[in-house]
Amino acid sequence: MSATLDKAAVLESLRPVQDPELQKSLVELNMIRDIDINGGQVQFTLVLTTPACPLREFIVDDCRRAVQNLAGVEGVDIHVTAEIPQQKTLPNRQGIKGVKNIIAVSSGKGGVGKSTIAVNIAVALAQAGAKVGMVDADIYGPNVPTMLGVSGSEITVRPGIEGDILEPAFNHGVHLVSMGFLIDRDQPVIWRGPMLNGVIRQFLYQVDWGELDYLVVDMPPGTGDAQLTMAQSVPMAGVIIVTTPQTVALLDARKGLKMFQQLGVPVLGIVENMSYFIPPDQPDRHYDIFGSGGGLKTSQELGVPLLGCVPLEIPLREGGDMGIPIVLSAPESASAQSLQTIAQQVAALISVAALR
Repeated sequence: MSATLDKAAVLESLRPVQDPELQKSLVELNMIRDIDINGGQVQFTLVLTTPACPLREFIVDDCRRAVQNLAGVEGVDIHVTAEIPQQKTLPNRQGIKGVKNIIAVSSGKGGVGKSTIAVNIAVALAQAGAKVGMVDADIYGPNVPTMLGVSGSEITVRPGIEGDILEPAFNHGVHLVSMGFLIDRDQPVIWRGPMLNGVIRQFLYQVDWGELDYLVVDMPPGTGDAQLTMAQSVPMAGVIIVTTPQTVALLDARKGLKMFQQLGVPVLGIVENMSYFIPPDQPDRHYDIFGSGGGLKTSQELGVPLLGCVPLEIPLREGGDMGIPIVLSAPESASAQSLQTIAQQVAALISVAALR
């Protein structure tokens, strides 16, 4: 073994390697740890800022090439793990114990597939290795239990020091609370704003969440009481705005996006759902049922990222009805691939914001 092959030399060789999102050295970010040298074999741990890192393989390859250039190196073994940073605290916002990052998924109008996007993002993050929870804040239309395959579940309520504590349901790697667990299937929720605000706060603060990397909140459509309660109560890492390419959906999406900006909530970006239809018998054909290009145009006009365009496929609807989201039931489908990429982008944006 060369006399120069030591831990200091390995660190120095890795110093030029940067995190592509943060534009900083991996060494300076303390992402290189536990260096061990045995003869010509070098091993170390690479600590990413999220298990859903979209550039994971590129970073690993850059690290391997950098170390292999050292004299005396015969092999490089890289163990990859992740430590998700916690979002910054905000004045007059009460964080949730054990929860690192809170992500809202919202839309200006109903019927654009917001819950479908929220559920698949949550499951995709969980599949990547993150600890994930969901709040179904659509109190009047709680559909997430069906989409996560737990509609028949009952959640436990136990007494706590400051009131009852809810034990969330769990499936597909995601913890969930929803009004759907607390009412009969056909029972309408006929509440005014103060009661709605109260139950949303209970879903946030009176749930045994344990330790979560991400809490995804499926918001009701519009710009009403639920959005105000969320924006003014908890420090949110950001909000995702869901729309379709249709003009009327985009008009309402713009209003919802502007509302969150005015309330000081970072907008992570826009997701264009139902971008085009893929017929099952002609997978190479695309039909722009709701128009095309609306999400991109709106994102450019408002200066926010277009996180992705999700096509409409029959398995996407079937997965929601059966309680097996498409990122699980058909992971190689165009819809699932788009949703997985969106989840990766969201995780990367949150990590960058937390570390800046």
